[in-house]
Amino acid sequence: MTLTHEQDGRAGEGLARYLLEIGALTPEWAEMFRAVPRSAFLPNLMWAYDMASGRSRPVSRSDDPVAWERTAYANVPVVTQWDDGRHTGTEPGTVATSSASMPSVVAAILRDLDVSDGMRVLEVGTGTGWNAGLLTRRLGGSNVVSVEIDAAVADRARAALKRAGLNPEVVHGDGRDGWPDGAPYDRLIVTAGVRAVPSRWLEQTRPGGVILAPWGAHYSDQDALVRLTVHEDGQASGPFLRMVEFMKLRSQRLDWNRFAEYVPAFPGDADESRTPLTLADLGGRNEPARFVTGLCVPDCAHVVNQTDQGAGKAWFFDLTSQSWAAVEFAADEPHATVYQSGPRRLWDEVERALTWWAEHGRPDLDRFGLTVSPDGTTRAWLDRPADVLTFA
Repeated sequence: MTLTHEQDGRAGEGLARYLLEIGALTPEWAEMFRAVPRSAFLPNLMWAYDMASGRSRPVSRSDDPVAWERTAYANVPVVTQWDDGRHTGTEPGTVATSSASMPSVVAAILRDLDVSDGMRVLEVGTGTGWNAGLLTRRLGGSNVVSVEIDAAVADRARAALKRAGLNPEVVHGDGRDGWPDGAPYDRLIVTAGVRAVPSRWLEQTRPGGVILAPWGAHYSDQDALVRLTVHEDGQASGPFLRMVEFMKLRSQRLDWNRFAEYVPAFPGDADESRTPLTLADLGGRNEPARFVTGLCVPDCAHVVNQTDQGAGKAWFFDLTSQSWAAVEFAADEPHATVYQSGPRRLWDEVERALTWWAEHGRPDLDRFGLTVSPDGTTRAWLDRPADVLTFA
């Protein structure tokens, strides 16, 4: 069983009405959501993602068409590819590598993109093609270019767009290079988590144009949507808007295997000290403490192995040397044990950043922002670009 065109239209109308009610969708985008159904861009087998549990479950159009249609119009993200396409079967794979974002996220990001008639848009990360379809319905196919690194994903998106009567330019390529043939762009929108803003994106966006991207430090897997305005001098600067969650740009994924040789024996020759900070002070999955620490402590990756409530070990690794730190937290101890090795005192930097954040009243994410230089150098700031975060 599949929805008729009339039923599909009613389902699309219901989704648009819901998104309008919750404030994610603006009236100027409502017609696009009604006219470009999400279901037209989803594969027969997809995996509905549960944000609370972090688990995905298979939904097959062949096996359960009712559940498939319900999922297609639900405000949930769905995984459409695992393990860069190497995955087979119906059970979830190891790493989700392509998806359709939840409709409320798509609507809110398009709202923040703030497009108007005649603007040219470059999208990095085509995915299913639904986002490109919505942009095309709004701006026309000649004004939308979408770049996708995975050839099979690009082919499926291109076919879905064609079936929907939409004709943006879909390019198979690495989105970190942008697409110079279509430049300059008024807007550049990224649908993958970014760890560094490539200079090519700045070069291909006209002065006064906007780059909208989920950005985060390698410190954690968190992303926050940043809205950068490109200036005449080639710099781009702007605030963080809110936390989001995206798969990472393939060329910027963190390879955790690189840290295997950092700690040949624990604790080895590491210096030992104590800290009054707790495991909770580091911040949970969606808490701003982790994101802010990543802003303040560059070129650092960290992971927490929690063993019990308030207990576990946190690891910190320098991306530019083999410096590392580990902190052992015990639930019934007033102080945790710190181990640090190498020329960079990573835990000292983390502790200093968390202390600074607390002393400044734990400012919310939207008070922070980024400035990106033409060479790709990134500076984080609080409240205004002149107030750069420095902890040297």
